[in-house]
Amino acid sequence: MARTPSNMLPLGTKAPDFELLDTVSDQKLSLNQLKGEKGTVVMFICNHCPFVIHVNPEISKLGREYQPKGINFVAISSNDVENYPQDAPHLMKEKAQEMDYTFPYLYDETQEVAKAYDAACTPDFYLFDGNLKLVYRGQLDNSRPGNGVPLTGSDLRNAMDALLEGSAISADQKPSIGCNIKWIET
Repeated sequence: MARTPSNMLPLGTKAPDFELLDTVSDQKLSLNQLKGEKGTVVMFICNHCPFVIHVNPEISKLGREYQPKGINFVAISSNDVENYPQDAPHLMKEKAQEMDYTFPYLYDETQEVAKAYDAACTPDFYLFDGNLKLVYRGQLDNSRPGNGVPLTGSDLRNAMDALLEGSAISADQKPSIGCNIKWIET
């Protein structure tokens, strides 16, 4: 298992815009359509990464818990599906249904969105405020496959709670760790 860390996009960065295919609804959706009133979580995930498989139950739970509070969730897969066919759009749709995602699971075929966000790994988490300014980026929590640490979503959860309360979010943020994004070889 590769252990690639997040690149840690600078706090305050405006969320790069996008319009991508939602594999669940088969509609093209834009960031403007998906942003939450109080905040937006953009996460880069995929189907086959053991780190994502490990956190899937918690991200599904967090979506159900925080979307009613005004924080929307958006999942994006940017992996090269030619060399990693298990991440193909039709299988993304199956995964979203299997995991009961309450948020769109978008396909970044050109990988331009991953590059715009400086995404490096799966999972990679970004929390933007109501004005789409980056307030948190990094890990979900300290749990990793096989390390015995319970999955709580505490790092992302604490940032979302602070955002909702209007409290300061600590700038001391730990990078996510996961499989590298599978870049298309050019």
